[in-house]
Amino acid sequence: MELGLIAIGAGLAVGITGLASGWAEKDVGAAAVGAMTEDPSLFGKGMILMVLPETIVIFGLVVAILLIFVTGASV
Repeated sequence: MELGLIAIGAGLAVGITGLASGWAEKDVGAAAVGAMTEDPSLFGKGMILMVLPETIVIFGLVVAILLIFVTGASV
């Protein structure tokens, strides 16, 4: 039972952070494309700003791995 709840928590950690990242990238991507249409030299800055929301998913993945391997090992 506990292992199933840990798996649900790990899935939620990755899933919710993935949704939040997609939501953030939607706004950042629209702004970056709009800025690049006016000034193509902003491509590099737009790419960096598109990568930043992805770190949220990486943090969620780290939490999920910690949940499964650290907490799950004691079950």
